[in-house]
Amino acid sequence: MAAPPGEYFSVGSQVSCRTCQEQRLQGEVVAFDYQSKMLALKCPSSSGKPNHADILLINLQYVSEVEIINDRTETPPPLASLNLASKARTEKEEKLSQAYAISAGVSLEGQQLFQTIHKTIKDCKWQEKNIIVMEEVVITPPYQVENCKGKEGSALSHVRKIVEKHFRDVESQKILQRSQAQQPQKEAALSS
Repeated sequence: MAAPPGEYFSVGSQVSCRTCQEQRLQGEVVAFDYQSKMLALKCPSSSGKPNHADILLINLQYVSEVEIINDRTETPPPLASLNLASKARTEKEEKLSQAYAISAGVSLEGQQLFQTIHKTIKDCKWQEKNIIVMEEVVITPPYQVENCKGKEGSALSHVRKIVEKHFRDVESQKILQRSQAQQPQKEAALSS
């Protein structure tokens, strides 16, 4: 076996190994499992450009020689937390909010505006058919800029800007869709 008892490979180390088929592999250690004796190496690609396919999984039981070219001694940075419970709770809250809006008879435009605001400001909720933002701004149907009410200040100004941009983006999208729909008609007219 290539890795003697107690040997391990640090993430970030450069290693070279010879397989039982006499193939020489060299690269950076991205993972190592001591129990299964599996080593994941990020090898330079032939094109010189990084590629996810350039990571090789090597079973060290089929390796005749392993040489550590450059051992990384410092501890690698910790992995980022996935925090799946928080993500699931957030998704559930968003689905419940959307279901509430549908059951309350909120227009599609109102639902879309709520989603746009919620991407920027998480403190956003429904109160019947009204959108309440940061407990300071109330947006009533038909959800236009003039329907934004609250104490004059930065919160109201910020929400108004989001609403203005949302409707500009919606209008731009409609214009783009219309022009794309008319394109085949223009091409048909030109070819006849």
